[in-house]
Amino acid sequence: MQQVKKGDQIKVHYHGRLTDGTTFDSSAGRQPLEFEVGSGMVIKGFDEGVTGMAVGDKKTISIPADEAYGPRQEEMVIEFPIKNFPPDITPEVGMTLQMHGDNGQELPVVITAINEESITLDANHPLAGKELVFDLELVDIKGKSPLIIAP
Repeated sequence: MQQVKKGDQIKVHYHGRLTDGTTFDSSAGRQPLEFEVGSGMVIKGFDEGVTGMAVGDKKTISIPADEAYGPRQEEMVIEFPIKNFPPDITPEVGMTLQMHGDNGQELPVVITAINEESITLDANHPLAGKELVFDLELVDIKGKSPLIIAP
């Protein structure tokens, strides 16, 4: 029976939750997730978790924060002067905004606190610092396409 290996294109149904049981994502009611194993399209622990599975296999994996979205980084939490906040936006705790970095790249941030002087913005991934648990079901494996080189 064919088992998942690096380079395979696979389809997998998943249910992602935190260690307290809170669901953060699921493919239920949707098409299964399709990706190439080892290509960096998913977090490292997910790639490693599907490796060796066969079609029809089901399993539960735990992914430590370091193999998921990494640890929370306090330097990713910034105080932004409220006087520089766009006047057409009313800030609220929990609101997600897009900031532009020095290189022009968009960076999602979440407002975590507001006071008279400043707004606290957190640019950490919402799942940073968290261990993730996934229930997996492998639906399909397509081996890597052979490379054809013209003579």
